[in-house]
Amino acid sequence: MNALLTETQVSEQLQVSLACLRRWRLHGEGPQYLKVGPLVRYRTEDIEGWIAKLPTGGNGHRFTVRSAMRSKLAISA
Repeated sequence: MNALLTETQVSEQLQVSLACLRRWRLHGEGPQYLKVGPLVRYRTEDIEGWIAKLPTGGNGHRFTVRSAMRSKLAISA
């Protein structure tokens, strides 16, 4: 049997506050969790799977608001 992680352990692992982790759970977001009586526990594989499904982004290019305004003005003119 795999070890179950506490809320505190998961929040530290994900580098988010405990309040953020609880808010995710309240809204049905974040990694899947288990209820063991009144306790909330997380399986390591559920956390890893959730992380793997998160969207990734960034291509190294910076997009500034100023350049967006220029292109919008050029198109409308």
